[in-house]
Amino acid sequence: MTALPVDSPPPPARGQREPLAIDVSTEGVRIALSRERVATIARTVLRAERVRNALLSITFLDEQAIARLNWEHLRHRGPTDVISFGLTREVDGAPVVGDIYIAPAIVRKNAREHGEAGRAELTRVVVHGVLHVLGHEHPEEGDRVNSPMWRRQESLVRRLLASPKP
Repeated sequence: MTALPVDSPPPPARGQREPLAIDVSTEGVRIALSRERVATIARTVLRAERVRNALLSITFLDEQAIARLNWEHLRHRGPTDVISFGLTREVDGAPVVGDIYIAPAIVRKNAREHGEAGRAELTRVVVHGVLHVLGHEHPEEGDRVNSPMWRRQESLVRRLLASPKP
């Protein structure tokens, strides 16, 4: 596993909030964006949602590893593009803590099927994962693209794709 702690600031001074700490790692898979850009996307979503204290890990996995997670935790068969776990919420100074797992091969496949650029689709999946960590939900079936979460996601994706890349 290759891990890159993107944010490694010193601990906050007494009375200050924790930073938005994002750890991005790969499991020997290629991703369409730099790990720094992935962290920037996640940080942008957190700030847009007014989260000031968070610890997130974003791990990129191969199809077999995400299929195992999908079965073990959600009892769904086969690989998926993203799985998110919101472990804690920002309450009384405690940080939002969450894990996001992404399968870039599935993201690329979905991008091709929808005629979307790979980087745009990966941006969308990172945004989607962070929103789920924060407690946003959408219907599993039916009209998920018209749900409040999906509309928020697409608004953030448009903003991120229009912003300059680091």
